Amino acid sequence: MNPKPSIVIIGGGIGGLSAGVGLARAGYSVDIFEAAPAWADIGAGVTLAPNAMKGFQFLGLGDAVAKAGVEPKAQTIRHWQDNRLLFQFERGDEARQKYGAPYVYIHRADLHTILVKAAQDAGARLHIGRRVERVGPVEGGAELVLEDGETFRADLLIGADGVKSVVRKLFEEAKPHFTGHVCYRALIPVTPTVEDLAKNPGMHIGPSRMMVRYPVRNSEILNLVFFIRQAGWEDDGWTIPATKAELSAAFEGWCPDIHTMIAQIDESRLYKWAINARKPLPTWRVGDHITLLGDAAHAMTPFLGQGAAAGIEDAVVLVRALDASSSLDEALTRYEKARHERASFIQLESNANADRMQGQETDTFGLGGLKNEETLGLFDYDAATVEI
Repeated sequence: MNPKPSIVIIGGGIGGLSAGVGLARAGYSVDIFEAAPAWADIGAGVTLAPNAMKGFQFLGLGDAVAKAGVEPKAQTIRHWQDNRLLFQFERGDEARQKYGAPYVYIHRADLHTILVKAAQDAGARLHIGRRVERVGPVEGGAELVLEDGETFRADLLIGADGVKSVVRKLFEEAKPHFTGHVCYRALIPVTPTVEDLAKNPGMHIGPSRMMVRYPVRNSEILNLVFFIRQAGWEDDGWTIPATKAELSAAFEGWCPDIHTMIAQIDESRLYKWAINARKPLPTWRVGDHITLLGDAAHAMTPFLGQGAAAGIEDAVVLVRALDASSSLDEALTRYEKARHERASFIQLESNANADRMQGQETDTFGLGGLKNEETLGLFDYDAATVEI
């Protein structure tokens, strides 16, 4: 597109920064607005499947991200009570050879650091601690109004501001609904007590419960995520305090490994949230000057581990669509045509997987009918080459 449009991105998370890196490197004028007052050391892990890593390869960040992360050799699914192996997925070199990119675990803060530096190095302007109050179309472009009243205009506004997106308010949508699942998360140091568990990442699964673990930060930290079917508590937050006592009680009767990990948790850094599901939006654009990306477009439950990957894919395809088009209308049409069906499919399958993976008949889990991100073919996708 010539001349290249000015672009403003609302949201400095994984999707927004990935888009900022790609667009700035492609020669666009890019401003990124982030509400947080600082780039915090956000305490959580992120799974980057091969489809996500192919997106980072396109952005020139594949090697840096892989180096900062951990590549597992395999993942296991084990029985909740007797710890027996139910299923094993091969990763490591096999993933690289089969899909053309590695499977990586990474600390969210480490990934964020890489993306912030890459965006700045590419020439994107980052505005930290600038909360956006509202957005809307204006003649020939889009406008955002900051909390302090300052306004900012651009030719294209990209809403990458997460599940509670300000930009998404422009769209008609059904309210999110509670899935019946509550998630607990924590990070623990990899001590000799849990070293074997860190070396052999995966999940334990049982009736109405599931526990996922994987190493990050040079295998020095173990990321823990616990899923529980639980009615009567529906708070949707990211840093709601939880207690080890309630977590231990919820996993009473589970194998010793689970309680070994719970015992290592620093309770002051144990959090929980209710998992709410959202239905796909019919469109991600308002006219020719406003669009959505990542969780703002298609917020997902965590039961396929594809939320970050989908945002990275969006970023790559949007960069390619803009470069391949002669107008913003054409670019947004290409972008949505290439991304909407896939993202909506992942969103719905992730919602469905919540029930598949925490049913009552977990003795047969993995022996037939398994549906996960790999069996659904999600790893094969390459945002850098998909038709636009």
